[in-house]
Amino acid sequence: MPPLVKMKDIIKVYPNGVVANRDVNFAVEKGEIHALVGENGAGKSTLMKILYGLEQPTSGQIILNNRPVKIHNPHHAIDLGIGMVHQNFMLVPSFTIAQNVVLGQEPRRGQVIDFEEAVRITESLSKEYGLAVEPTARVESTPVGMRQRVEILKTLYRGADLLILDEPTAVLTPQETDDLFEAVRRLVNQGKTVIFITHKLVEVKEISDRVTVMRHGTVTGDAISTASVTEEDIARMMVGRTVFFQIDKPPQQRGNAVARIENLSYISETGQPRLREVSFNVYGGEILGIAGVEGNGQTSLAEVLSGLKPATTGKVLVDGQSILGHGPRGVRQAGVAHIPEDRLTNGVALDATIAENLVVDRYFQPPFTRGGWLLSPAKVKDTAQQLMQKFDIRASGYNAPIGSLSGGNMQKVVLAREFSSDPALLIAAQPTRGVDIGASEFVRGQLVEQRNRGKAVLLISADLAEVMSLADRIAVMYKGQIAGIFHNTPDLTEEELGLYMLGIKKQSPAELEQML
Repeated sequence: MPPLVKMKDIIKVYPNGVVANRDVNFAVEKGEIHALVGENGAGKSTLMKILYGLEQPTSGQIILNNRPVKIHNPHHAIDLGIGMVHQNFMLVPSFTIAQNVVLGQEPRRGQVIDFEEAVRITESLSKEYGLAVEPTARVESTPVGMRQRVEILKTLYRGADLLILDEPTAVLTPQETDDLFEAVRRLVNQGKTVIFITHKLVEVKEISDRVTVMRHGTVTGDAISTASVTEEDIARMMVGRTVFFQIDKPPQQRGNAVARIENLSYISETGQPRLREVSFNVYGGEILGIAGVEGNGQTSLAEVLSGLKPATTGKVLVDGQSILGHGPRGVRQAGVAHIPEDRLTNGVALDATIAENLVVDRYFQPPFTRGGWLLSPAKVKDTAQQLMQKFDIRASGYNAPIGSLSGGNMQKVVLAREFSSDPALLIAAQPTRGVDIGASEFVRGQLVEQRNRGKAVLLISADLAEVMSLADRIAVMYKGQIAGIFHNTPDLTEEELGLYMLGIKKQSPAELEQML
């Protein structure tokens, strides 16, 4: 029996000469869950954009249901029964769930949209495919897991038989991920086919029937039975070498409280309370992980602590010194380093060179200046070259503009600058986001090295597995508050943390006080 879809000899070359896909062959059988994995820049997203009509191949052929097709755009893809659920949800927050599901193809009663019929359609789809939603609820008031289900219902309403799910669990709790997997299996049992793009190899093993692995625009593992390979095998095909998943973390030698955060609150410019009386300590020689579904105050916490946003109330002391109100430069001079989650906005100056970005926080200090004003180009060059070598920053040279680097190499520049600043407190916000699996291994090792050197590390990550593998203690945030703080012991599970991430459970003030 021929595959449902076959992509033959796909080549994609962009106008700037970048080859994203090089003679790629990819086939998906009807009724299977097929995982597609690869590092950032491996070409998997480009391949799926071609299948969904967002990109056109330079050459090659797509065969759907045993006949050649040229997919002109997403509307054409949907007409052919191909739907795609993007990592960044494409929903109208102020609309109800039912309105979002039928948007663009609304049922009508004469010239008027039939909202009652939209609700009925949504309820029917929800029941048929086991994707529980509240049709009359506004999207902006619903949890992330439900928004994910709305996106899938949208594609099903439009008649999709092949669903492409792009990093569908990136912002889900463990419980929401379990619900999604159950729904995906139910879809397949009812005749649908799923392509599952993910970087979480444990999910590849759990959910998929076969896996295709890409590296540098080519296929390195072609439609392999998932049951026949290990996570280590898949990682080796992705990276080209053995990847060590377990970080060697010696027993903790916890020191004094380096950072004390007391009743910290922040109200945004639009009047929204983002932080609500947040209190915790970060100790020398510890990694304190902040877990939570994205959008529960983690970004605001990092921005306030690094001086990018002003606190509304509260106190933050680093080595006994107040850092609130001092701005980013004052905070840095107090011994705080910051790896921002948005490196393009807050992490690098795109028009500056690699060297300039590496010393931007210290060029005005010895050994880079003499007498406080004369900059030493030789010292800047030496420092830049040393850091580029240590952090494996791949570029034509230290004077290359940072805007010419890949996302992963840009992140390495930020990491090199922050790690080498000898901070008392290191705030690492999503430090491995957009970084490939090999570089992630390096970043995590560096975080543990800082902890082993007695530094205080505050790790903020949407990847719960990452938090649990690195942190000595874990604080969970929910709606701008600390819902619970835990010692990261072997009996602490992702499922238990998920209950706090969803707001189902919350520690009492006395329990929180004990764990500060």
